Amino acid sequence: MLRVVFILCCLSFISLLFACSRKPNDDVIGRDIETKVSADPQSKDSQVAVESKQGKVKLTGTVKTPAARQQVEKIAKEEPGVSVVDDQTSVAPPTAQAALPPPPTFSAAQKINMFAYPKNNQSRDQQLRDELDCYNLSQQQSGVNPDAPAPAAPASADIAAAQQAAANDAQQAKGGRVQGAARGAAGGAMIGAIAGNAGKGAGIGAVAGTMRGGMQQRQTNAATKQQAAQQGGSQVQQDYAQAKASYDQGMSTFKRAFSACMDARAYSVK
Repeated sequence: MLRVVFILCCLSFISLLFACSRKPNDDVIGRDIETKVSADPQSKDSQVAVESKQGKVKLTGTVKTPAARQQVEKIAKEEPGVSVVDDQTSVAPPTAQAALPPPPTFSAAQKINMFAYPKNNQSRDQQLRDELDCYNLSQQQSGVNPDAPAPAAPASADIAAAQQAAANDAQQAKGGRVQGAARGAAGGAMIGAIAGNAGKGAGIGAVAGTMRGGMQQRQTNAATKQQAAQQGGSQVQQDYAQAKASYDQGMSTFKRAFSACMDARAYSVK
């Protein structure tokens, strides 16, 4: 009889040792609870610390809602090896959302002749805010001021003024009358010598040469002024074309930046 009792006691002791060896340690219990709290949809945003000691678990930290607090405690109580749960977590007060500024009274997209369409059913007010944000960001990143006016095409009066100024500045030939007189006198003297009166021939030749030299000088100067006027008018038009091309390139760069910003915020922009 004593032998049977001894055997039963030994078996009981062995079973107790085996059960104790399988009991989870405190570190494992703490890690398991924290992992399950982080993975649970209702409590995943909680900031909870777990302290486990001989099956007694202490919970501290903050949760966002009372329901999340109940879920954290439930997870801890269901953890194998936990006998007591001391829940000292608290519900964090709701964070106050900053008041949104009033929406703009205009469409920044339409201001630059573009159209934006929301992909995620954004409200009209939200779209106007996003457009203005992207408008300002694009200006900072591209260095282009879309509010700057486009260069104005030159009016006919502007071209005429440029032509007149260029003509007035054109270099004018001088000394044509003197040179013509000299050439005329020399030629007249030769003719006069043949006729027997070189002096009279020289005088007549000088007068004719002066008139011819003056006329040639006037013709040359008129052609020079006309050419300068044409160049002056062409220069005005070239300056405008270059300014317009530079403006168009800048606006194209700005619109690409604006489209990229709006696309990142789930809008289709054309």
